[in-house]
Amino acid sequence: MADKNETLDFIIGRHPAMAALKKDGEINKVFLQENLKSDAIHEIYKKAKENGLVVSFVPKSKLDKMTNNQNHQGVAIAVASYKYSEIDDIFALAEKKQEDPFILILDGIEDPHNLGSIMRTADAAGVHGIIIPKRRAVQLTSVVAKTSTGAIEYVPVARVNNLVQTIKELKERGVWVFGTDMKGTDYRKWSAKGATALVIGNEGKGISELVKKNCDEMLTIPMVGHVQSLNASVAASLLIYQGFTSRGN
Repeated sequence: MADKNETLDFIIGRHPAMAALKKDGEINKVFLQENLKSDAIHEIYKKAKENGLVVSFVPKSKLDKMTNNQNHQGVAIAVASYKYSEIDDIFALAEKKQEDPFILILDGIEDPHNLGSIMRTADAAGVHGIIIPKRRAVQLTSVVAKTSTGAIEYVPVARVNNLVQTIKELKERGVWVFGTDMKGTDYRKWSAKGATALVIGNEGKGISELVKKNCDEMLTIPMVGHVQSLNASVAASLLIYQGFTSRGN
């Protein structure tokens, strides 16, 4: 599912690897650690052969080098970099499910682990798609894929040049856009019924001022402790599940 002119990347880890093998993706080759016996590795090998893929058994040292010493769990799948969706694909998915669009907009998330975790929650809570900027933000990588534990295969991600312009276009299509800030409506009172987009800001800076000005309403997560901030993926999870609950799920 990736364009041929994109660079190769690796999906690592047993769950992400199996998720990729179950999808119609452009997989180049499967690398398995030699002399590693487990049911999960056997299932990956069996699925790869069913799909007519080339499987190579290699030393752990080679897998370590290929994956920059990440926790690959004995498996790495060489793929073309992930293909991004269009915003229309997100609306089409919502229509297919006969649901009002529930969209996540990430304003400058930089940590691939945060993006992967957010994707995992988005998939679990029925978010129809994620929108990210093309610049000054993490893109879809093997680290994101592994952290998402396979969710990257199911949650459409659209890249846009300008988030502010995109928000304006979403509003023209009837989407109500909610931002997150230190000051705003208590998120526990938020209803995400109807066509809704939720903006999550950068890990340190939050939502940019221009994006904030174009949101219809701001939401806040009350905190009474000494540390007045939450990890971006944790904050996103709380908000996404409030949206999920308010939509009658």
